[in-house]
Amino acid sequence: MKKVLRSCPAPLASTAVPLRLRLPLPALEALMVVAWSSGFVGIRFSTNYAPVLLVVFWRFAAITVCLLPFVAREIAGASRAALMRQALIGLFGLAGYIAGVAKGIELGVSTGLTALIANLLPVGTVVLSRVVFGERSGWRTWAGMALGLAGVAIVCRDALTPGSAPSWAYALPVAGMMSLAVATVSQQRSASRRDSLGLAATLWIHCAVSLLAFGCLQGAKGSLLPVPSAGFVFGVAWTAVLSTLGGYGLYWLCLRRSSPARVSSVLFLSPSVTLVWAWAMFGEALSWPMLAGTIVSGAGIVMMARQTASAQG
Repeated sequence: MKKVLRSCPAPLASTAVPLRLRLPLPALEALMVVAWSSGFVGIRFSTNYAPVLLVVFWRFAAITVCLLPFVAREIAGASRAALMRQALIGLFGLAGYIAGVAKGIELGVSTGLTALIANLLPVGTVVLSRVVFGERSGWRTWAGMALGLAGVAIVCRDALTPGSAPSWAYALPVAGMMSLAVATVSQQRSASRRDSLGLAATLWIHCAVSLLAFGCLQGAKGSLLPVPSAGFVFGVAWTAVLSTLGGYGLYWLCLRRSSPARVSSVLFLSPSVTLVWAWAMFGEALSWPMLAGTIVSGAGIVMMARQTASAQG
């Protein structure tokens, strides 16, 4: 998987990666869903060894250090406007999204309800594009989103409980979802600018900004020192390579080739794939409702993809 994730992003010319593999968009989206879904089980695994915010802090620290030699020249030559723009996108897309979701779960919002709220992302991006930029969406887009959400609800039905959180805490996953929606629409529009950065440099800025944000959040609660255990190291490596470089990297890459509505809608399949990850790693049982929900979500994604194709054609 690491080898695949290294070879997929075509914009990595600045990192001297010799292979420019241009996979079809559906193949990239499939890889994105697999990598994105790995983050949920990675966090679950990591919480057995350290606080969530500490794992997230070191996740971004590892990427920031490892990517720097490959992007230093591009970062140094970038305009101040491009750097500030990507810093804000990273603050919304990584730090805002993860902080809202993770803090909501920590305060008692159920995981199933949080997942359902997070999967409102396509709705958030479409509404934001409509309100801010005046973009119109066809009936297939809205019908596809309805099917996608219905499928997610079927998959997560056994986990859809309110939880024990205070009433205001339920706004945190919503804020996290909208934070990623803002970043999604902004990133899609910034990619067309002349001073836009390559994918590796973009990810480095996003992770560096998130590193500072989570350093403040975790530092206010306790120590930033890593936990000396193999489980902690594995959890950090898992979420850094698969979830961030793979999930977010492929998310931004797909966004360069399609609309925010289509790319975000593919994540309707994330709960189903997450359950497959949980079955493979933790032995959790699979179910027929999960398969049914996946089929329903898949139908919604196909409908939205057709709307995107007709709009571009």
